Amino acid sequence: MNRLYEIMDNDRLEALIITDGYNVHYLSGYSGHTGCMVVTRKGKYILTDSRYTEQVTLEAPDFSCVDIKFDGYAKTINKIILEDCHSKKTSTDDYGQTNCPQLNVDNMWIDGEEHVDKISVGFENEEVSYKTFMSYKENFDACIKLVPLDERIDKLRVIKKDDELDKIAMAEHIGDMAFTHIIEVLKPGMTEIEIAIELENYMRKNGASGLSFDTIAASGKNSSLPHAVPTSRRLEEGDFLTMDFGCVYCGYCSDMTRTVYIGKNPSDKKRHVYETVLKAQLESMKLIKPGAKCSDIDRCARDIIADAGYDGYFGHGLGHSVGLYIHEEPRLSPKCDDFLRPGITVTVEPGIYIPGEFGVRIEDLVVVTEDGYKNLAHSPKELRCI
Repeated sequence: MNRLYEIMDNDRLEALIITDGYNVHYLSGYSGHTGCMVVTRKGKYILTDSRYTEQVTLEAPDFSCVDIKFDGYAKTINKIILEDCHSKKTSTDDYGQTNCPQLNVDNMWIDGEEHVDKISVGFENEEVSYKTFMSYKENFDACIKLVPLDERIDKLRVIKKDDELDKIAMAEHIGDMAFTHIIEVLKPGMTEIEIAIELENYMRKNGASGLSFDTIAASGKNSSLPHAVPTSRRLEEGDFLTMDFGCVYCGYCSDMTRTVYIGKNPSDKKRHVYETVLKAQLESMKLIKPGAKCSDIDRCARDIIADAGYDGYFGHGLGHSVGLYIHEEPRLSPKCDDFLRPGITVTVEPGIYIPGEFGVRIEDLVVVTEDGYKNLAHSPKELRCI
C-alpha cells in the first residue's frame, strides 16, 4: 500500500479508483470476480455486491467492505470520495450529493494546472470500458477531476516477491507433472479434446485451483495454428502434437509448451524445424539477465529462425511475463525495449508455423535472478517420438 500512497503523493491525488481485478487482488488479497477498490487518504475500501461481501471480509480484512446494493459503483464511489476528500467549496448531504453541476466529459481530465477547488482522483483509464467511463460522467460531481493512471498500477506487479515466485514455481511444477503424465498416455487415435481434458484433469487433481488459459492441443495441420482450439481430430502417425497448458496455484499462473512427434521417424524437414526452434530458445535464454533489453532477446531467437530459412514463420513475440494474470508485462517482443530486472518472470516460447503443414513451439517459464535466470520448467525438451 505504501507504493500506492507514493503514486498519490507524486501525482497530487486525493484518491484512487482501481478497477482491474488482478490489481485489486494483488493490493488487497480479495480474489472475487466482482468489485473495485477505492483508496483515499482517510481509508481504503473494497466495493462489491452482496454475493462477495463475506469473501471480502475474509480475504481483505484490512479494507472496509462496502456493499453497493442498488446504487451501483459510480454513485457509491462518488459518495466515498466526497465524504473522505470533500472540497472546501462543496458540502454533502447524507447521500453524498452536492450542489455541483454534473461532470462535463470535455472537462474531466486534469491538465497540469493547480485546481484548488477540485478533488483529483486517479483511475485506470486503460482498463475501464466506455460504459464505465460514461457512468462516471453521469454520476460523479463536477468537483471530482479524473486523472489517467496509465500503467502505473500495473507496474507495481512487475517485480515478483519471493512468496509470489514460490507460488508460480509450484504452478509450473504441477505443469511438469502433467506433461510427464500425458506422455505416458498419448497414443494414436486419441482426440485433441481428450488430450486437453487429460491435462486439465490431472492438474486439478494435483493441486491446481484452475487453468491459466484454455488448453491448446493441436495435432497435424492444426499445429500450424499458434492458438488452435482442440478438436475431435485424432492423432495419427507422422503428426506433430503441440500442447500449451498452464494452471493456477494460490492465484498465480504457470505456462509451458511442448511439441512431441507421434511415430518413430520424423522427416528431415520436421526434425530440422524442431531443432531450429529448440536452438532459438536455448540461445535466446542465454541472454536473460538483469539489464538485458527485451527486444534484443526476441531478436536473437528471430534471427536464428530466419537464418534457418523460416523468416516470416514466427509471427508472435518471444515471450511475456506471468503472475496473477497469464500475460503480464514486460514482454520479450520487438516492440518492448524494457530492461529485465531480478524478480521478473518471462516465458521463452519461439515457434515455427508452416500453414497447411505443421507447427512447432517450445516454451519454458523463467525468473530473472541477480546474475542470470532460473528455469522454473523442468520437462525435457529433446524431440520426443511416441
